[in-house]
Amino acid sequence: MTAQSTAQVEEQTVNGVTVSTVMGIIGAIEENSDNAHFQFRLNNQWVDGGLNRSRIQEYFALGQEDVTRTEPFIVDADEPAVNSGGDSTPNPMEYVLHSLASCLTSTLVYHAAVQGIEIESVESSLEGDLDVRGMLGLSEQSRKAYNAVRVRMQVKSPADADTLKELAMFSPVYDMISNSLPVQFDLVKD
Repeated sequence: MTAQSTAQVEEQTVNGVTVSTVMGIIGAIEENSDNAHFQFRLNNQWVDGGLNRSRIQEYFALGQEDVTRTEPFIVDADEPAVNSGGDSTPNPMEYVLHSLASCLTSTLVYHAAVQGIEIESVESSLEGDLDVRGMLGLSEQSRKAYNAVRVRMQVKSPADADTLKELAMFSPVYDMISNSLPVQFDLVKD
C-alpha cells in the first residue's frame, strides 16, 4: 500500500473500502511495529465420516484481542460422494481455492482503494490439479497437495492489467500457497 499519513486521507470510500480505516491501521503499524503481528484462530471438530466443523471467532490484531465478534462463524467441510463423503459442503481442497480467490480479490480491491483506483467488477475462476496417489500413500513421487493451480481473474477498472496484477500479488494466501510455509503439527492422544 502507498505510504501516506492518515492525516492526508479524508474520510472516503473507494471500492466499498473506508480508506481512512486502512490508513489508520498502516499508521498504527508505522508507529509501533508490534502492531503488525496478527493471529487468526479456529477450533475444529470431527463430526462423522468426512464431515468436520470449524468454529471461528477470536483473533489478535493491532496489539490486542479482538472482541467485536459476538458470535462465531461456523464452517463445515465434507468430502464428495466419490470419496465416500456426504457431499454436504465443499471439501478442504475446494476451500483452499476459495481462500486463494477471495484473498486475491480482497487484496486487489483494498490496495486499489488506497491508491484511489476504482474497481467496477472482479471475477475469478480457479482450477487445482491433484494427483491423489500421494494422499492415498500409493506413490512417494506424487505430492499430497495440489501440484498446480491456475487462476484466471477478470477485472473491470480504468487501471492497466499490470498494475492490477501487481496489487493482487500482495495477497497473503497467494504467497502462502505459491511459496509454502513451515507448519508446526502436534498430535496429542486422549
